[in-house]
Amino acid sequence: MRSQASLPARRVALVHDWLTGMRGGERTLEAICEVYPEAERFALLHVPGSVSSAIVGSGVQTSFLQRFPGVGRYYRALLPLFPTAIEQFDLDEVDLVISTSHCAAKSVVSPGRARHLCYCFTPMRYAWDQFDAYFGPERVGTRLSRVLRWELSRLARWDAATATRADRYVAISQYVAGRIRRYYNRNPTVVYPPVDTAYFQPSGDAPEGYLLIVSALVPYKRVDLAIDAAAAVGMPLRIVGTGPDLPRLQRAAGPEVTFLGSLPDAEVRAAYQGAAAVLLPGVEDFGIVPVEAQACGRPVVALGEGGACETVADGETGVLVEEMTSEALADGIARLRARRLDEAAIRRHAERFSRPRFQEGLRREVEALMAQPVEVGA
Repeated sequence: MRSQASLPARRVALVHDWLTGMRGGERTLEAICEVYPEAERFALLHVPGSVSSAIVGSGVQTSFLQRFPGVGRYYRALLPLFPTAIEQFDLDEVDLVISTSHCAAKSVVSPGRARHLCYCFTPMRYAWDQFDAYFGPERVGTRLSRVLRWELSRLARWDAATATRADRYVAISQYVAGRIRRYYNRNPTVVYPPVDTAYFQPSGDAPEGYLLIVSALVPYKRVDLAIDAAAAVGMPLRIVGTGPDLPRLQRAAGPEVTFLGSLPDAEVRAAYQGAAAVLLPGVEDFGIVPVEAQACGRPVVALGEGGACETVADGETGVLVEEMTSEALADGIARLRARRLDEAAIRRHAERFSRPRFQEGLRREVEALMAQPVEVGA
């Protein structure tokens, strides 16, 4: 039990796992930085120029991992060092800690008088229920997979043992809230992450005839299913994103698949606006891409599991499919093509996930934390 008188937040620390690019987690952190512009920033490592000036602020304090030459290229291989690195940050003068965590940030050590709110993207996927997708024998070889399974089991035990370091958990979706209850034995609230609905808007032009993926190219995203489904329905597919799965996906792709790499925001928005549909073939904890697509008035075909069930209205803003197969995805695309969905209604649905709504929800959660004693482990 941590019980103390309510304090005003005199000094705030924002703790993020790592800063290597502007993905969904960093967009969320950016919105939090707007609420707390004077907050100190902490991250295991920071690749200069990889994130916005709003995140960097007056500077980012990093761990000893930053001293490894070229660490931005191979930091994931240093996973066994993350517990030591995150525990060495000095937060002694801080009154409020907000960690934005999908790996180790939630385990930062804060002083006894401080309150710690964890905005949790997900409990560590590879340490809990997605080891094979990242480090299975077919990915890294049998011998290395065995070694990593032992190491990740140790990391999972540490992750669970340090779950009480946060006074309050806020999850990005009901799906993630369930994972937090399962692995951390904590009962979180939910505040959906922010989507820049002011930026992502319909163009007013008729869409073109292509399908679109916007995704990191990693195994669990199941971009391979989208490639097969697009071929099955005879539609071109454009893929925005980079990642370690790129060579394998290029080998599987036919001539109607175009890999666009990483694009600036304006070109991503144009890609959404011109798409006949945006595909989400894997299980997402929340999935900002479907909401950005819907903010542009474009429908989504997604697997009906995880966060998509909370962001895509089946039959109104897109189609949810029941199985993680290329056949089910192709059938969903065909069903969507047979419907006439209202672009304005799709757009209105996306506005539920706007940046101001997220910031209002975050302030509400912080105020509740600062006003009341919190039972750790409840």
